[in-house]
Amino acid sequence: MPKTRIKTYDRIVQESLSLFNEHGERNITTNHIAAHLGISPGNLYYHFRNKEEIVHQIFLSYRRFISERLAVPADRQMDVADLVNYLETAFEAMWQFRFMFYDLPGLMARNPQLQADYHQFVNGELQTILESHFREFIRLGLLKMDLDDIEPVSVNIWLVVKFWFAFEQTARPKAPINEASSHRGVRQVLALLKPYVQADFLPAFQQLVARHHTEN
Repeated sequence: MPKTRIKTYDRIVQESLSLFNEHGERNITTNHIAAHLGISPGNLYYHFRNKEEIVHQIFLSYRRFISERLAVPADRQMDVADLVNYLETAFEAMWQFRFMFYDLPGLMARNPQLQADYHQFVNGELQTILESHFREFIRLGLLKMDLDDIEPVSVNIWLVVKFWFAFEQTARPKAPINEASSHRGVRQVLALLKPYVQADFLPAFQQLVARHHTEN
Protein backbone atom coordinates (compact mmCIF):
# COMPACT_ATOMS: atom_id res chain seq x y z
CA MET A 1 0.00 0.00 0.00
CA PRO A 2 1.62 3.32 -1.05
CA LYS A 3 2.50 5.84 1.62
CA THR A 4 0.24 8.87 1.90
CA ARG A 5 2.09 11.95 0.70
CA ILE A 6 2.36 14.59 3.40
CA LYS A 7 0.78 17.86 2.36
CA THR A 8 3.16 20.76 1.77
CA TYR A 9 1.49 22.74 4.59
CA ASP A 10 2.18 19.96 7.10
CA ARG A 11 5.73 19.44 5.79
CA ILE A 12 6.47 23.13 6.32
CA VAL A 13 5.30 22.91 9.92
CA GLN A 14 7.17 19.66 10.65
CA GLU A 15 10.46 20.65 9.05
CA SER A 16 10.35 24.16 10.49
CA LEU A 17 10.03 22.64 13.95
CA SER A 18 13.11 20.48 13.28
CA LEU A 19 15.11 23.44 11.98
CA PHE A 20 14.07 25.70 14.88
CA ASN A 21 14.96 23.00 17.40
CA GLU A 22 18.37 22.38 15.84
CA HIS A 23 19.46 25.91 15.00
CA GLY A 24 17.20 28.23 16.98
CA GLU A 25 14.22 30.14 15.62
CA ARG A 26 16.12 33.43 15.25
CA ASN A 27 18.72 31.80 12.98
CA ILE A 28 16.21 30.31 10.54
CA THR A 29 14.47 32.36 7.84
CA THR A 30 11.66 31.43 5.51
CA ASN A 31 14.28 31.11 2.74
CA HIS A 32 16.14 28.55 4.85
CA ILE A 33 12.91 26.60 5.34
CA ALA A 34 12.03 26.69 1.65
CA ALA A 35 15.53 25.56 0.63
CA HIS A 36 15.45 22.76 3.20
CA LEU A 37 12.14 21.53 1.79
CA GLY A 38 13.23 21.95 -1.82
CA ILE A 39 10.37 24.32 -2.62
CA SER A 40 10.31 27.90 -3.82
CA PRO A 41 9.84 30.77 -1.36
CA GLY A 42 6.67 31.60 -3.27
CA ASN A 43 5.29 28.13 -2.58
CA LEU A 44 6.00 28.59 1.12
CA TYR A 45 4.35 32.02 1.13
CA TYR A 46 1.28 30.49 -0.50
CA HIS A 47 0.74 28.59 2.77
CA PHE A 48 2.21 31.02 5.33
CA ARG A 49 2.59 34.78 5.02
CA ASN A 50 5.64 34.87 7.27
CA LYS A 51 7.69 32.92 9.79
CA GLU A 52 5.54 34.11 12.68
CA GLU A 53 2.55 32.23 11.23
CA ILE A 54 4.62 29.04 11.12
CA VAL A 55 5.69 29.52 14.73
CA HIS A 56 2.08 30.09 15.75
CA GLN A 57 0.99 26.89 14.01
CA ILE A 58 3.73 24.97 15.82
CA PHE A 59 2.46 26.38 19.11
CA LEU A 60 -1.04 25.12 18.27
CA SER A 61 0.49 21.66 17.74
CA TYR A 62 2.16 21.95 21.15
CA ARG A 63 -1.15 22.96 22.75
CA ARG A 64 -2.97 20.00 21.19
CA PHE A 65 -0.22 17.64 22.35
CA ILE A 66 -0.50 18.85 25.95
CA SER A 67 -4.30 18.97 26.00
CA GLU A 68 -4.76 15.50 24.52
CA ARG A 69 -2.05 13.76 26.54
CA LEU A 70 -2.96 15.37 29.86
CA ALA A 71 -6.74 15.25 29.60
CA VAL A 72 -8.32 13.80 32.73
CA PRO A 73 -9.79 10.41 31.67
CA ALA A 74 -13.57 10.39 31.62
CA ASP A 75 -14.03 6.61 31.55
CA ARG A 76 -11.88 5.51 34.51
CA GLN A 77 -10.24 6.62 37.73
CA MET A 78 -6.74 8.05 37.60
CA ASP A 79 -3.92 6.00 39.12
CA VAL A 80 -0.18 6.09 39.74
CA ALA A 81 0.57 5.72 36.05
CA ASP A 82 -1.24 8.99 35.41
CA LEU A 83 1.06 10.86 37.78
CA VAL A 84 4.02 9.45 35.90
CA ASN A 85 2.44 10.40 32.57
CA TYR A 86 1.68 13.88 33.87
CA LEU A 87 5.34 14.59 34.58
CA GLU A 88 6.84 12.87 31.58
CA THR A 89 4.39 14.41 29.13
CA ALA A 90 5.32 17.92 30.26
CA PHE A 91 9.00 17.32 29.55
CA GLU A 92 8.40 15.25 26.43
CA ALA A 93 6.49 18.21 25.04
CA MET A 94 9.25 20.55 26.17
CA TRP A 95 11.80 18.41 24.30
CA GLN A 96 9.75 18.04 21.11
CA PHE A 97 9.03 21.78 20.98
CA ARG A 98 12.19 22.90 22.74
CA PHE A 99 12.95 25.95 20.61
CA MET A 100 9.91 27.67 22.14
CA PHE A 101 11.45 27.43 25.59
CA TYR A 102 14.82 28.92 24.65
CA ASP A 103 13.42 32.44 24.31
CA LEU A 104 9.69 32.37 24.91
CA PRO A 105 9.45 36.07 25.89
CA GLY A 106 11.23 37.03 22.67
CA LEU A 107 8.99 34.79 20.56
CA MET A 108 5.86 36.33 22.05
CA ALA A 109 7.18 39.88 21.68
CA ARG A 110 7.58 39.28 17.92
CA ASN A 111 4.28 37.43 17.56
CA PRO A 112 1.16 39.10 19.06
CA GLN A 113 -1.14 36.23 18.04
CA LEU A 114 1.15 33.71 19.72
CA GLN A 115 1.27 35.88 22.84
CA ALA A 116 -2.53 36.09 23.06
CA ASP A 117 -3.09 32.38 22.50
CA TYR A 118 -0.27 31.37 24.82
CA HIS A 119 -1.61 33.41 27.72
CA GLN A 120 -5.13 32.13 27.09
CA PHE A 121 -3.86 28.55 27.12
CA VAL A 122 -1.64 28.84 30.19
CA ASN A 123 -4.06 30.88 32.30
CA GLY A 124 -7.11 28.92 31.23
CA GLU A 125 -6.97 25.41 29.81
CA LEU A 126 -3.57 24.40 31.19
CA GLN A 127 -4.29 25.70 34.69
CA THR A 128 -7.56 23.76 34.72
CA ILE A 129 -5.77 20.58 33.64
CA LEU A 130 -3.08 20.94 36.30
CA GLU A 131 -5.51 21.61 39.13
CA SER A 132 -7.79 18.75 38.04
CA HIS A 133 -4.85 16.35 38.13
CA PHE A 134 -3.75 17.48 41.57
CA ARG A 135 -7.27 17.14 42.98
CA GLU A 136 -7.47 13.58 41.66
CA PHE A 137 -4.03 12.65 42.99
CA ILE A 138 -5.03 13.99 46.42
CA ARG A 139 -8.38 12.20 46.35
CA LEU A 140 -6.70 8.90 45.44
CA GLY A 141 -4.18 9.25 48.26
CA LEU A 142 -1.12 9.57 46.05
CA LEU A 143 -0.40 13.05 47.35
CA LYS A 144 -1.25 14.75 50.64
CA MET A 145 -1.72 18.45 50.09
CA ASP A 146 -4.01 21.21 51.31
CA LEU A 147 -6.34 22.36 48.55
CA ASP A 148 -5.00 25.89 49.01
CA ASP A 149 -1.56 24.62 48.00
CA ILE A 150 -2.67 23.24 44.64
CA GLU A 151 -2.41 26.50 42.72
CA PRO A 152 1.02 27.65 44.00
CA VAL A 153 2.55 24.18 43.62
CA SER A 154 1.19 23.79 40.08
CA VAL A 155 2.54 27.26 39.23
CA ASN A 156 5.96 26.31 40.62
CA ILE A 157 5.98 23.19 38.46
CA TRP A 158 5.03 25.18 35.38
CA LEU A 159 7.79 27.70 36.08
CA VAL A 160 10.36 24.90 36.18
CA VAL A 161 9.04 23.40 32.96
CA LYS A 162 8.77 26.73 31.17
CA PHE A 163 12.23 28.06 32.04
CA TRP A 164 14.21 24.85 32.48
CA PHE A 165 16.10 25.00 29.19
CA ALA A 166 16.93 28.66 29.73
CA PHE A 167 18.31 27.72 33.14
CA GLU A 168 20.32 24.88 31.62
CA GLN A 169 21.82 27.24 29.06
CA THR A 170 23.08 29.58 31.78
CA ALA A 171 24.14 26.86 34.23
CA ARG A 172 25.88 24.76 31.55
CA PRO A 173 26.87 27.27 28.84
CA LYS A 174 29.28 24.88 27.09
CA ALA A 175 26.95 21.87 27.14
CA PRO A 176 24.35 21.30 24.43
CA ILE A 177 20.67 21.08 25.32
CA ASN A 178 19.76 17.42 24.99
CA GLU A 179 17.52 14.74 26.45
CA ALA A 180 19.67 14.62 29.59
CA SER A 181 18.59 18.23 30.16
CA SER A 182 14.97 17.06 30.15
CA HIS A 183 15.74 14.27 32.62
CA ARG A 184 17.29 16.78 35.00
CA GLY A 185 14.16 18.90 34.67
CA VAL A 186 11.92 15.97 35.54
CA ARG A 187 13.99 15.31 38.65
CA GLN A 188 13.65 18.96 39.64
CA VAL A 189 9.86 18.72 39.43
CA LEU A 190 9.92 15.47 41.37
CA ALA A 191 11.84 17.25 44.11
CA LEU A 192 8.99 19.78 44.33
CA LEU A 193 6.46 16.97 44.69
CA LYS A 194 8.38 14.71 47.09
CA PRO A 195 7.20 16.43 50.32
CA TYR A 196 3.60 15.66 49.32
CA VAL A 197 4.04 12.01 48.31
CA GLN A 198 2.22 9.52 50.54
CA ALA A 199 4.25 6.70 52.11
CA ASP A 200 2.53 3.96 50.08
CA PHE A 201 3.58 5.65 46.86
CA LEU A 202 7.20 6.37 47.84
CA PRO A 203 8.71 3.15 46.36
CA ALA A 204 7.13 3.84 42.96
CA PHE A 205 8.12 7.48 43.28
CA GLN A 206 11.78 6.55 43.91
CA GLN A 207 11.71 4.27 40.87
CA LEU A 208 10.51 7.20 38.82
CA VAL A 209 13.35 9.36 40.12
CA ALA A 210 15.86 6.64 39.28
CA ARG A 211 14.46 6.34 35.76
CA HIS A 212 15.40 9.95 35.14
CA HIS A 213 18.86 9.78 36.64
CA THR A 214 21.69 10.85 34.34
CA GLU A 215 25.42 10.86 34.89
CA ASN A 216 25.82 14.37 33.45
